[in-house]
Amino acid sequence: MQKVIIFNHVKKLFISISIVITFIIILSISVVGIGNNNSSIDKLKNYELKNDDIILKNNNKEYKVKVYITKENKIVEMDLEEYVRGVVSAEMPAEFNIEALKAQAVAARTYALAHMEEFGGSSCSNGKGADLCDTVHCQAYLSKEERFNGWKKSSAAEYWSKITKAVSDTVGEVLTYDGKLVMRPFYFAISSGRTENAVDVFSGDSPYLKSVDSSLDKKLKNYESSTEYTYSKLANIINSKYPNAKVSKNKLKNQISILERTEGGGSVKKIKIGDITITGSDFRSMLDLKSSNFQIAFNSKVINITCKGYGHGVGMSQWGADAMADTGSNYKEILTHYYKGVNINKIDEIK
Repeated sequence: MQKVIIFNHVKKLFISISIVITFIIILSISVVGIGNNNSSIDKLKNYELKNDDIILKNNNKEYKVKVYITKENKIVEMDLEEYVRGVVSAEMPAEFNIEALKAQAVAARTYALAHMEEFGGSSCSNGKGADLCDTVHCQAYLSKEERFNGWKKSSAAEYWSKITKAVSDTVGEVLTYDGKLVMRPFYFAISSGRTENAVDVFSGDSPYLKSVDSSLDKKLKNYESSTEYTYSKLANIINSKYPNAKVSKNKLKNQISILERTEGGGSVKKIKIGDITITGSDFRSMLDLKSSNFQIAFNSKVINITCKGYGHGVGMSQWGADAMADTGSNYKEILTHYYKGVNINKIDEIK
């Protein structure tokens, strides 16, 4: 009898232990999976990607844009917000203040729509039928894979999440003027201290592209740049590009003179080189200068050309936007500062 009782106790104890072990196994499976844990990690990554997509496509309508991928010589149709994320990652340093990244997202989205026939725009002349190309001819664009390859591995995920937040926080937002889509949402790197009036740099005028203060740019380390030329080298460059100029190294100091500057940012508007007069933009392009806001110093052996700012100077200064954000401005304040008289609306509100 005593043996039977002991046996029953052992049996009950064995059953209890079995139940506990089974529970632990089931709990372990539900938490970390069986065997190699990579499968559950992959599922987590997929879940995050799906959430990522949901954030970017959280709009009344999924707008599509056709982008010409230059390296692959093909046109890819993608979601508008995915395109904007690729533009922001390519056009602006991820280290920038997120409010500056948000401003860039709205400007980039506006630029995309301004090149889509659906919104009254004209497609890219280099796009081979696409709305836009992926170079600075339109807006620089990088895929997630390309962008990750260009970042440090330790920072890539954090940077991508930051840019994704900038895009998702502004999803569907574009610039409008007088109730209509802004068709020229230009932007550039660094100003000379003030932006330029569009009419002084490009053909035609736009009421929202007026010269505004951007003096915070003056504190940037990239604000000034200098290039040095020998007299013979500069003369050869000019004659090669403009044979009718007929300049010579011995007379160059008297053959180059700045005739006119812009009223807004002070960039060179017209410059005389030998027997011809060209625009400051053409002179900049010829020498691949960082801006058209330059000074020329004729020294005894060399010529120094010093530039202020970086880019055409019209619209939003990207580095200026970051400087504004660092002083407390949000993305809407940044955009309405650089684009005069604009509003920020959802895409569906302008259709």
